[in-house]
Amino acid sequence: MKINLHIKYLDETEKDVAAVAADLVAFEAKFNISVAALSSETKLTHLFFLAYSVEKRTNAIKDISFEKWVETIETVEAGEAKK
Repeated sequence: MKINLHIKYLDETEKDVAAVAADLVAFEAKFNISVAALSSETKLTHLFFLAYSVEKRTNAIKDISFEKWVETIETVEAGEAKK
């Protein structure tokens, strides 16, 4: 299972990423809810955290907290990866 995400940074950089098993497990550990709950109760914080987890796991960002990273983001959207 994976979740495709589209990240748009405040500097207008855009990026397509995919949250995979490691990111989904990190999500469940942080929020203590099943990732399956995203289909009925999606919160922006959940999407932002998944995107943050992918960026950390892939070493696209280093040594930045979730809260500080969110300050650099305009939007995160779930669904099909945009081309």
